[in-house]
Amino acid sequence: MLRLFAVLVPLLLLFFYVALRSGPLAPVPVTVVMVETKQIRPVLFGIGTLEAKYAYRIGSVTSGRIKLIKVDVGDVVHAGQVVGEIDPVDLDERMSAQLSVIKRAEALIRSAQAQFRDANARKTFATGQAKRYGLLQSARAVSAESAEAKHQEAEIARASASSAEAGVHAARQEFASLKAEYQGLVKQRHNLLLLAPVDGLVTARNAEPGNTVLAGQTVIEMINPRSLWIDVRFDQLQSADLKAALPARITLRSRPGHIFSGLVERLEPLADRITEELLAKVVFSVLPEPLPPVGELCEVTVSLPPLQALPVVPNASVHRVDGRLGVWIIEGSGLRFAEVRTGMADRDGNLQILRGLQAGARVVVYSKSALHAGSRITILNSNRKELTL
Repeated sequence: MLRLFAVLVPLLLLFFYVALRSGPLAPVPVTVVMVETKQIRPVLFGIGTLEAKYAYRIGSVTSGRIKLIKVDVGDVVHAGQVVGEIDPVDLDERMSAQLSVIKRAEALIRSAQAQFRDANARKTFATGQAKRYGLLQSARAVSAESAEAKHQEAEIARASASSAEAGVHAARQEFASLKAEYQGLVKQRHNLLLLAPVDGLVTARNAEPGNTVLAGQTVIEMINPRSLWIDVRFDQLQSADLKAALPARITLRSRPGHIFSGLVERLEPLADRITEELLAKVVFSVLPEPLPPVGELCEVTVSLPPLQALPVVPNASVHRVDGRLGVWIIEGSGLRFAEVRTGMADRDGNLQILRGLQAGARVVVYSKSALHAGSRITILNSNRKELTL
């Protein structure tokens, strides 16, 4: 019996030792931080898509069949460059015919001017003859009938000159009308050319040669690649201090390890009623090279203005216990769960405490297992030394 007792007592002592040191009754290793009062610069996180500030849709002003397309997606074009053409059908022939009519009108003007000069010369001669015969008739050298005949010839010559002058004006008006019609055909022909409005990049080709398009239908889409920005959404609850010109950090979905700097260009006057988000435009400080595709998802983190100094704890120290949000505070040799009201957080994980915590308190940041009010803990400091409470 004594031998059995001598064996069982050490075993029981060993069991209790193991239970207290590494079993369910063992103290929980935790790391602790001192609550400090300091300013933090909160950040605002949002998801957006890469868009072009200036996008252009090129199409014909008239309906027709596409004759040719000179560019493809990804091509760089310059302002005024012909990127496509609508089939003119018989427009070129009509322009040639109109040119012939214009040349004939020019010839008619020259003919009318010659007739006017001839009629004007006859008028001058007839007017002179009428004056001379009037003088002779006054001297009774000719009869009154002869003088009247010369006067009548002068009147006829003046009427012929007036008619010839009117013919010149009519020919010129006809020429102006024909020329205006020709200019209209030239503009109509020019409108069949699809021209790039600015230097840019072709992003879409919506039709092919032989396709029939309607007036205003988009054939080529292009963007100004130097006008890329991000259409980003932020939660309205945290966007009170968001404004233009704030710095931003941008991460592209295709380049997760690279961070680009940027600025908030502007805030949109209309928010999303459904998602309760605020819309903003963020631009790159320096455009990425090579340029990312339009429509790519981006993660945007905006640094907001610094806040007033308040108690600050690491974000990891805040837990939810029984529906209450708070932190574990070390008081003497025990733990107490303190309910807190949190504010904004910065990029380093520092969280403002608006209510429920004072500077100088020690709070648990990390624990190996879940804590409760009666938990025994072992505090691990930066030198890995242990202090059991």
